[in-house]
Amino acid sequence: MTPYATNPAQSRGRRHQESPSATRTAFQRDRDRIVHSSAFRRLRYKTQVFVAPDGDHFRVRLTHSLEVAQIARTLARALGLNDDLTEALALAHDLGHPPFGHSGEDALEAALAPYGGFDHNAQTLRIVTKLETRYPGWDGLNLSWETLEGLAKHNGPIHLPTWAMAQADADYPLDLASHAGLEAQVAALADDIAYDNHDLDDGIRAGLFTPEDVAAAVPFTAQSWSAVIARWPAITARRRLVPELIRDQIGRMTDDLLTETRRRLAEATPQSVADIRAAGRPLAGFSPEMAAQTAALKTFLRNSMYRHPHVAALRDPSKLVVAGLFAALQADPAAMPADWAAATPAEQPGRARHIADFIAGMTDRFALNTYQRLVGASPLPAEIII
Repeated sequence: MTPYATNPAQSRGRRHQESPSATRTAFQRDRDRIVHSSAFRRLRYKTQVFVAPDGDHFRVRLTHSLEVAQIARTLARALGLNDDLTEALALAHDLGHPPFGHSGEDALEAALAPYGGFDHNAQTLRIVTKLETRYPGWDGLNLSWETLEGLAKHNGPIHLPTWAMAQADADYPLDLASHAGLEAQVAALADDIAYDNHDLDDGIRAGLFTPEDVAAAVPFTAQSWSAVIARWPAITARRRLVPELIRDQIGRMTDDLLTETRRRLAEATPQSVADIRAAGRPLAGFSPEMAAQTAALKTFLRNSMYRHPHVAALRDPSKLVVAGLFAALQADPAAMPADWAAATPAEQPGRARHIADFIAGMTDRFALNTYQRLVGASPLPAEIII
């Protein structure tokens, strides 16, 4: 590894002291704890873009997280970073998402507005430090400091933490005002590469737009699509050409990221992970040209996919499900499972935050089934009900 890679032998340790593993480094152990957690398994039935039951071939949070981890690990290895830490961060980065994706998050944010709000990144910290209860001696997964830091700051320093982030930081200070190590920066960029390209793949598969539609709006995709057609002139089946388009774009984006990150590192000459944190700017990133191209792709996806009538038609009903669950459980916390009901704080804001923790952990289908039991007929279309 490079001198600025995060060395597990020099980890700041864990919130609760444990004996080291004889077979795994600290970050390998963190990765394994994440994979074995209940929250990770629940990602199988949580929305990425399409509501989770809306088709067997579309991405959900679990498959997205695995794809991010693959890209992130490859980037980390190429840059001489700690690929175990990078993989752990990629696998855990979406644990805090509630059911129904951003629609569910918007509904929880509105419900918790009087109580400090809701943020899925902070919720990830709550899950791995508090809500997972797999160990008799402590709450949470007792992850390494570096993994917690990366989960908190993978999108950059945090100067105005939400209540949940502030609470996690107060329990185990994470130096929120500085940048995270390079592994966290790389994991965040791998997330961008994965969801841009895989949402594009899912949107084409769903018939929301064609490769030509994207190429007409995004020069980057136009170049890749032309290159694919030129390489395979005898192939007309879209089901074979579109995956090649996605591979081409991922390859070009990763190559650009590696080139630009190496340029920034050569300029900054960091000699330790402390130098990375103190650099005052991200040292992993795309070139300005690629950043502009990815911005154009995001704009296309926002307008043609995330706001597409098929996707938008489920947005408000999904919000109604989450808002209805929150109202019903606020009125009657005893409707939660016995262990959750017994732990409900008597006063606000603890009561509302506890109920939000319960709802945020739900899968799409559990949320739908619970709504039907507590509130009534689902506002979502009949074909979504499972």
